[in-house]
Amino acid sequence: MLNYLIRRILSAVVTIFVTTIAVAMLIHLVPGDPVQIMYAQSQGTTPEHLEQVRQSLGLDRPLVEQYVMYMQRVLQGDLGHTIRGEQPVLDLLLLRLPNTLLLTGTALLIAVSIGLTFGFIAAYKRGSWVDTSLMTTAILGVSMPHFWLGLILLFFFAVKLQWLPVAGNNLENLILPAITLGVTNAAIIARLTRSSMIDVFDQDFVRTARAKGLTRAAVLYKHALRAGLVPIVTMIGLQFTYMMGGAIVVENVFGWNGVGRMAIQAIFQRDYPLIQGFILMFALVVVTVSIILDIVYVWLDPRIRYD
Repeated sequence: MLNYLIRRILSAVVTIFVTTIAVAMLIHLVPGDPVQIMYAQSQGTTPEHLEQVRQSLGLDRPLVEQYVMYMQRVLQGDLGHTIRGEQPVLDLLLLRLPNTLLLTGTALLIAVSIGLTFGFIAAYKRGSWVDTSLMTTAILGVSMPHFWLGLILLFFFAVKLQWLPVAGNNLENLILPAITLGVTNAAIIARLTRSSMIDVFDQDFVRTARAKGLTRAAVLYKHALRAGLVPIVTMIGLQFTYMMGGAIVVENVFGWNGVGRMAIQAIFQRDYPLIQGFILMFALVVVTVSIILDIVYVWLDPRIRYD
């Protein structure tokens, strides 16, 4: 297990290393002078100031030297400063990241709660009208885009009924965006849970547990559910990554002040240091979640061994 974790951490380091190369070269993917593009909307910018910015970003040096300078700053915790306001990028990301993680974590909790429940019941009642109804609902859930569902919820619960605020950053403002992000992903988890549990119900160890006289609850929850959770946990990890990306849309629909909303603003403002910092932090979160899931696998299924 320890050797496997060491290999996974080394693999994560390589992934982050490749990400830093892509992030550092991002500024050169735009045709033309990146500094002039960044300051195209600024008033009263002088050529001397543009040259000063170009030197501070190291854009007047060879690409390899630029990457070395970028990595030196990153390893020191310096992701640069924003074009608008000259604020430290790392401070802004750390200020907004908890909001995005709160939204994503709450949405994931909703998705897992609904998805596991619907999928388990559908598998247990497979072939019945209950199974058909739940899977039809799941298909409808998969078909709903985040922005569409978010606007519908806003219209009914915030505008028509006025039960919840339209936008903001309090806990009551978290309800609608979390439901929007969670419901659409719950459908995917429900369908996978059904397939996984049907496969587990037909396994020999489940029939053996029944033959030993164990109660139905013990067979279903202690043996079948735990064994069937391994592929589901994989999907949950992928869904978390997908939700992090979906949060960009949801945060803008509901005015939730997370890193996703800030990233969209940075794109419109052509604030490349902030965009670079967002991509790098996003990659770090995804890699960390991936390592945590690998540890959860062993706890869920003792048959898994990493040599």
